[in-house]
Amino acid sequence: MSGFLFVVPPLVGHVNPAVGVAARLAARGHRVAWACPDPALVRRLAGEDAEVFACAGPVPGADGAVRPPDLRGAEALKFLWEWYLVPLADAMAAGVRTAVERFRPDVVVADQQAFAGALVAERLGLPWATSATTSAEFTGAYDGMPKVAEWLRQRLAELRARIGDPAGTADPRYSPHLLLVFSTPELIGPQAPLGQRIHYVGPSLDDRPGGPGFPWDRLDPGRAKVLVTLGTANADAGGRFLAECRTALRERADRVQSVLVDPGATLPADPADKDVLVLRSVPQLPLLERMDAVVCHAGHNTVCEALWHGVPLVVAPIRDDQPVVAAQVVDAGAGVRVRFGRVTAPRLGAALDTVLQDRAYRAAAMRVRTAFRAAGGARAAATHLERLAVGSSGGTTESR
Repeated sequence: MSGFLFVVPPLVGHVNPAVGVAARLAARGHRVAWACPDPALVRRLAGEDAEVFACAGPVPGADGAVRPPDLRGAEALKFLWEWYLVPLADAMAAGVRTAVERFRPDVVVADQQAFAGALVAERLGLPWATSATTSAEFTGAYDGMPKVAEWLRQRLAELRARIGDPAGTADPRYSPHLLLVFSTPELIGPQAPLGQRIHYVGPSLDDRPGGPGFPWDRLDPGRAKVLVTLGTANADAGGRFLAECRTALRERADRVQSVLVDPGATLPADPADKDVLVLRSVPQLPLLERMDAVVCHAGHNTVCEALWHGVPLVVAPIRDDQPVVAAQVVDAGAGVRVRFGRVTAPRLGAALDTVLQDRAYRAAAMRVRTAFRAAGGARAAATHLERLAVGSSGGTTESR
C-alpha cells in the first residue's frame, strides 16, 4: 500500500480531474489525502470523507477580489501569475510541507498550477507527478513569445529560491518523474510532446459525486439540445455573451431547445420558458449525454467533457489557456470558434447552425471521443502513479 498526496489549487476545473484518480487509488487500497486552500471545495467534489490538509492561499472570490474581465493575452497571463499563481504557491508551501510531514506520502501529485506541491516535494526528496488539467502548456504557446517565456522562467526561479530546492532544476509544471495529461494527441494535435514519462490518459470523469438536481421532464425530445456554459470562473465576464446566446437560441426555438447556465444570475430566469432553460448550475456530465452541441468558453474541462460524449462545440475563448484549447477544437474539426467580446446573436446562431447541421463536426467529435475512451482515464492515471510509487519504494501494483 502506498500513500498519495494530491496538491491542488482551489479551482473546480483542477480538482475534478483528480477526483476519479484519487478514488481509483483508494479503491485499490492505497492511502489518499489532499492539500488545498479550500478543504470544503475538495470535500464537495471528492466526497465528505476526503482527508484534506488545509493550506493558506487565495481562494477566488472569497475576498471579493475580481480579476478585471477585459484583460486578454499577455496582460491576462501576467495578471494570473503575479496576482494568483505565484502568491498561491508562496502561501501554500508551509501547509503542503506540514501535510507531507503528517501524511508521509510515497508520491506527491501536484496540479500543474499548484507549484508548491512540486517544489516542496523536490526540496524534501520525494517523487512527484504532474497533474496536467489543461494541455495548453504542451502546444508551444510561448514559442513565438521569447520574452514572455523568459519572464515566466524568472518568476519560477525566484519561487524556487523561496520555497524549493535552490539546487533543483526541474520546471514545477513538468515533473521529471511522471506527467499525466488529461487529454490525447487527437485533440492536442501533432505538437503533443512524447517521452517515457509523459502519459496521455484522456479525461478523468469517473467517481464524481452527483451534481445538482435538474428538471429532466422539461426537456423536449422533439428538438435538438444545446448547452451553453462559461464554466465556474467566468461569471464576472459573461453577461453580454449569455444575453446574445439567449437571443440566438430563441430565434431557433422551433427546432432547438437550450440549457443556459448562468451562475452569476445575469439573466432573468423564467420558470415557464420551455425554450431556453436558464439555471444557476446543472449536472453537466449526465446532461451532456443528451446534448447535440455545446457553446462554451473553451475551458479545458468543458471541452473534454463534451468531446468525451462526441458533442461538437462552438467555442468563445475568454483568457488564459482558452484560446489554445479553442484552436485545438477547431484544428481537430470538432467545432467553430467565435469572438467572445464581439460576437453577436446572428454570428452565434450561424455558428450553432453549422455544428448542428454539418455532420463533419459530429464525426470529428466522435473521433476524439474514441481516442479519449481508449486512453484509460482515471484507471490509467492511477496505474501510472502506482508504478511511480513502486519505483521509489519497491511495492507491487494491482489494476482495478
